[in-house]
Amino acid sequence: MDLLPFSEYAASLNRKRAAAGVLLRDERSRVLLVETTYKPEWEIPGGAVEAEEAPWTTAARELQEELGIIRRLGTLLVIDHIRTQGVMPEGLAFVFDGGFVTEGEVRRIRSTDPEIRTVGLYTLDEAEQLVKPTLHARITTALRAVATGGTVFCEAGRAVATNRD
Repeated sequence: MDLLPFSEYAASLNRKRAAAGVLLRDERSRVLLVETTYKPEWEIPGGAVEAEEAPWTTAARELQEELGIIRRLGTLLVIDHIRTQGVMPEGLAFVFDGGFVTEGEVRRIRSTDPEIRTVGLYTLDEAEQLVKPTLHARITTALRAVATGGTVFCEAGRAVATNRD
């Protein structure tokens, strides 16, 4: 068997997109969602991981860029594998715990990011009407992960069994 030169092997490796977001919630377990200007579905604060950027750096950067919030991120709650969807290639989504936010803090957010139209706190039932089903499943899983204090591996937002279980 002939082996490829290392540079050819490295060039042949699969590339995955990555995104990172932050779960912010209030004392009633409502989650902070942002209405974007570029698509109909709402999102949690976050975005695409840039080249040579760590997911946790992306999450903190996006939180500051989108909402003007600077805070230390908590636990990694979810790593979600996302299959190819239309023009969007396969990827990984990371969700970090952003901790608690009050209704007053949310009302005071004045986003200067042109990608953000509205910000609000929503129950899981309300969020189900605003976000894609996979994000709703990911948010639900992330809220459960907050309670257990661990990281959950998911596929399309749904927890999967691993050798850690």
